[in-house]
Amino acid sequence: MKTKVKELRTAAGMTQQQLAERVHVSARTIISIEKEQYSPSLMLAYRMAEVFGVTVEELCCLRENREREDRKYGDLP
Repeated sequence: MKTKVKELRTAAGMTQQQLAERVHVSARTIISIEKEQYSPSLMLAYRMAEVFGVTVEELCCLRENREREDRKYGDLP
């Protein structure tokens, strides 16, 4: 899943380790999210959104991800 975590983190001048500590996960988790290898849980997304002062929808690019998924699966009932 695409997110804005890396973009927001770098704009805030934070390292992956600093963000990880603020949201109570490992730096490896942040790295995996930034590489789109791991989708954050709702609670983790909420915590990161709070850190950056954005909505979960913005952080997780929900509109874009939904459109991408809709194209992938087409018109399923």
